[in-house]
Amino acid sequence: MNRRKIFRLKLPSGTLLLGERTLVMGVLNVTPDSFSDGGKFFSVRDAVEGALAMQAAGADILDIGAESTRPGSREIPAAEELARLLPVLEALRSRLKIPISVDTQKAPVAEIALGAGAEMLNDISGLSHDPRLAEVAARRRVPLILMHMRGNPRTMQKLPFAKDVLRDVLQGLRRSVAKARRAGVAKSQIILDPGVGFGKSFAQNYELLAKLPALAKLGYPLLVGTSRKGFLGATLAKNGKPLRPGERIWGTAATVATSILNGAHIVRVHDVAEIVQVARVTDAVLNA
Repeated sequence: MNRRKIFRLKLPSGTLLLGERTLVMGVLNVTPDSFSDGGKFFSVRDAVEGALAMQAAGADILDIGAESTRPGSREIPAAEELARLLPVLEALRSRLKIPISVDTQKAPVAEIALGAGAEMLNDISGLSHDPRLAEVAARRRVPLILMHMRGNPRTMQKLPFAKDVLRDVLQGLRRSVAKARRAGVAKSQIILDPGVGFGKSFAQNYELLAKLPALAKLGYPLLVGTSRKGFLGATLAKNGKPLRPGERIWGTAATVATSILNGAHIVRVHDVAEIVQVARVTDAVLNA
């Protein structure tokens, strides 16, 4: 087990302490084609109800995404992404007490979302899609999550996988950090995500979870998102059929516990109430 380093993220509303306990980030996809929930939160009303339910269940952060990044998905225009995102942000502005992270790869979307109340940015492309996003984060002085992805959502499971996944992720994250730092993002405001499921084979996803301590040596807090992902469905298959996303909660729980014991500071999940329990108990083991 690996003791986590303590980090302090500065948000517009205050300071977020990482490392004393695991923070649970709830996933809210305001898209019609999410792999995990099939558009459950696409309407503003359903999105607001979902966000408030995650807060009540114990989420520490809410991550809102308005563009699907499932394997094979295609990019949508910034205007369409904002049309989905802004009504939800406006509706939550006076009702949600936990910080909101926006999952976007586009600088214009990030800029407007921060103006509408978001306090963190989550870029699954690690600044490879729109490096200007780092300039937005630096100017607004908000935390920036940099994820590793091999390729893009449309190609990531079609390209050849890396021969050495740990080396590939380490090199990619170092490049992302260098871009962020050149743009003026403070080191203390960067979070790294190995990108489980994004351009990795099923076996490589497990390898990354086992080798998280090597990623922790980069010196940044770690966020891990394994929730309901395809590699879990394949591992838990019955009669040759992968389990559906909604049936993967216990597989998710196992990977969350593993991630925490190996150094994750934040876990990004769909099933907040259940994973809050997993995180609390795993933290007790970690801190024993």
